[in-house]
Amino acid sequence: MYIENKLLKKYISYWLYIMFWLIATMIVVGGLTRLTDSGLSITKWELFYGFLPPLNSDDWENYFDLYKKIPEFTLQNYSMTLSEFKVIFWWEWIHRFLGRLIGLSFLLPLVYFTYKVSFTKLKSLYLIFFLICFQGFIGWYMVSSGLVDRVDVSHFRLAIHLVMAFIILSLILWNYLKLKNVIFSKEKVKLYLPIILLILIFCQITIGAFVSGMDAGTIYNTWPLMGSSYFPDDNKLINLFSINSFSDPSLVQFIHRNLAYFILFFYVFLLLNVYKNKLSKFYYCTKIVGVILLIQIVLGIFTLVYGAQILLASMHQISSIFLVSSNIYLIYLNSNTSLQPSN
Repeated sequence: MYIENKLLKKYISYWLYIMFWLIATMIVVGGLTRLTDSGLSITKWELFYGFLPPLNSDDWENYFDLYKKIPEFTLQNYSMTLSEFKVIFWWEWIHRFLGRLIGLSFLLPLVYFTYKVSFTKLKSLYLIFFLICFQGFIGWYMVSSGLVDRVDVSHFRLAIHLVMAFIILSLILWNYLKLKNVIFSKEKVKLYLPIILLILIFCQITIGAFVSGMDAGTIYNTWPLMGSSYFPDDNKLINLFSINSFSDPSLVQFIHRNLAYFILFFYVFLLLNVYKNKLSKFYYCTKIVGVILLIQIVLGIFTLVYGAQILLASMHQISSIFLVSSNIYLIYLNSNTSLQPSN
């Protein structure tokens, strides 16, 4: 993204910086919405009307009556009071409000900067805006899965929704970095190594969404064993090789644990590669990735041991934002010169 006007370039970088943190906040609030079982409290898609929260008792009663019609209430929360409903409602409303705020905060400056610069130079940002809009559709696609035959949303749709958020976050960060003046090293880490690490992290985020979606973190709250053995004793090893394993809570927890170990081993391999080849320009960044990875694993263990307690689970998700971001930065520093900005 080459922009001659230095002032505009600075303003665009500020805008993308703000958007990065808005998306990060959205991911955290989305996680809390899931952890508090609030995601089904608003049972209809409201693009414009839902911008404002309920303003009187009639509005509250209307939302509550709609909630009473879905299985989550009739089968699980049938004793819920209006005051209790308001708690879960506010989490979902804030989540949707942030979605609308992000859409407007991205679209309006994008139109202005397009007028000042050109569409050609900002076309990568239009792709991000399309993904933001598509993310809204995926969010409703996820919610709709829990309105008819089940008391919760599909963990597969939840994973798509979460992964899409991280893709948007990564693209915003990448475009932000393209606007910054970065001193690149002529020596490079083997490009496939940090890319493979990022792919593994995204796979772990996906499995983590499965764990969250099925409340799989509330079973086998021991570490390093799952109960009294390494493999869950309520299952058979052969089941691990079935496609249905991704719908089995104990197996999903097992996969999530062991993928974390594999990611750690792969990171050590990457770190050794950096030091073996004396790539000093990458020492600091690679170590930052490692520190965040260790924090992520420790938080994951504590989240598990304490039965997915909300604060720990939320911190575990927050650390994943920093883990992805630090890895994106590592890939950017290591990218080919053709991918780097001209200044």
